[in-house]
Amino acid sequence: MEAGNVKQLKSLALAYMGDSVYEIYVRQHLIESGKVRPQHLHQSAVQFVSAISQAKVVKHWQDAGLLTDEEEAVLRRGRNAKSGSVPKNTPVQTYRYSTGFEAVLGFLYLSEQIERLEELTASAIQFVEERSGEE
Repeated sequence: MEAGNVKQLKSLALAYMGDSVYEIYVRQHLIESGKVRPQHLHQSAVQFVSAISQAKVVKHWQDAGLLTDEEEAVLRRGRNAKSGSVPKNTPVQTYRYSTGFEAVLGFLYLSEQIERLEELTASAIQFVEERSGEE
């Protein structure tokens, strides 16, 4: 898709795509790492794809100044999107930041900025792995 058309998409559509894209990168990472037994892949993936984890990654990206102005704008749009429902076990603000996280990845994927998408997903995966023992 052309970047202009991608910018016209609703934030929740970007987040829908970003959720799928991130899941693929996480699954690929887990399989390639060889550290996880096949029967535990799903359980291991949850630490990466949870709303709490994604919200922490967003905070890390912002604190480190990793996002471009355009990515920050997409993040804000995703964070402010009204989704209608929030999972019971997730604070609203956390859920909104995770939606923003997914919107950024969806935006990058649909606008074919794959190199940048891979930079941010690698950063997210590394961040989650480094902090997995701290909880």
